[in-house]
Amino acid sequence: MDTDVLAVRPQPLGAFALPLGYMLIPASPDTDEARTALLAGDVPRWPEALRAHELALAGDRDGALALLGGDDPVSRYNRFVMDPDAGDPDELRSLLGEFGVLVDVVLFAVGRSDTPPSLGSVTAELAALVLSAQASRAFHDGDAAEAVVLLDRAADEAAATSAPLRGVLLGASASIAAHAGHDDAVRRFEAALKNLEGADGLRVARAELHLHLAGLLHEQAPQRPELLAVIVPHYHSALQLVMREEAPLLWASAHANLATAYLTMPMTEASGQLRLGIAAQSLRSALKVYTRDDYPEQWASVQLNLANSLVYTPSKHQADNLVEAVELYEAVLDARDRDSDPMGRARVLANQGNVLAHLGAFDQAKAKLYEARFLFEELGDDDSVRSVRGVLDEVARQITLGRTDTEMD
Repeated sequence: MDTDVLAVRPQPLGAFALPLGYMLIPASPDTDEARTALLAGDVPRWPEALRAHELALAGDRDGALALLGGDDPVSRYNRFVMDPDAGDPDELRSLLGEFGVLVDVVLFAVGRSDTPPSLGSVTAELAALVLSAQASRAFHDGDAAEAVVLLDRAADEAAATSAPLRGVLLGASASIAAHAGHDDAVRRFEAALKNLEGADGLRVARAELHLHLAGLLHEQAPQRPELLAVIVPHYHSALQLVMREEAPLLWASAHANLATAYLTMPMTEASGQLRLGIAAQSLRSALKVYTRDDYPEQWASVQLNLANSLVYTPSKHQADNLVEAVELYEAVLDARDRDSDPMGRARVLANQGNVLAHLGAFDQAKAKLYEARFLFEELGDDDSVRSVRGVLDEVARQITLGRTDTEMD
């Protein structure tokens, strides 16, 4: 290996998040296997020479900085990535040669500069990072179309050097396209996931793409219910890729959305009952992360879905499920007052009243249903008013029948 080479191209830049994603792998026979693994999106068996990189990936900034004490250009640059105050940008650019543009990429990425670098003569993975920075600037300025064009160019530059980097860039363009309502967003997400296949070191990024794609398809499901069968595998894939400890919000979101998809599917066959059971399990999992104090909006939504699933899931312990559902509804009512969310409160009251009626707790049911009816009348929701009146009529009928039976006895 040429000892004058600072770092062997291609470098595994951009696929992993900061800071590792912008650090250079120094040229050495001891580091080349790790460089190849990182290019494939894998976490390597770290050699001692890359211990600082290992610590950077683990989030140990101070530990990484302590190991980057060398005075060679690559060590100085990597120290600059970890601490942009640690070096003179102008001097670093001159020392790094073809890699000098990375100094300006880093300055832009960490907010020390508002202007991304120009492309100049750089190619491949270096060009991909420059174009990605320019895309970020365009998106920040409100030009989503230009951002997508720049990310597509960046993905093309990455194609010959690193499929995972190409996948990450396509995923970014897919997210912007989805935000802008472009028809090809689904195709972009699918292409991104294909490029990231087997990149075990980027499992969280892959799970995020599965979740974004499923969410995009889920938005179309009301008009195209057949998409639900396509959506569910993406939620499962996300859950197979990450554990709760490493990405709790992503994990909880995948569980909550998987449950929503299952609850939305029509009950046309025996497997439908199994889906309802799985949905309840996923909702309970999501509540381990979505606590009332930390994520009140998500907590309330998941609580409601869990209560609803317990009401409609056939079980040998149906009465116990209904009692738990009543308690879940009550917890949501404690968090939803009439002023902040009158419609949401009315719907919960109506559901809870209906369940109480099924349990034979008619006085409690009537109190909940009367309040629900009042709120629906106040909001002008005539259909819901009629529905609640129907339940109240049935409650009255059951009370009358109960009195008749008692008198006959």
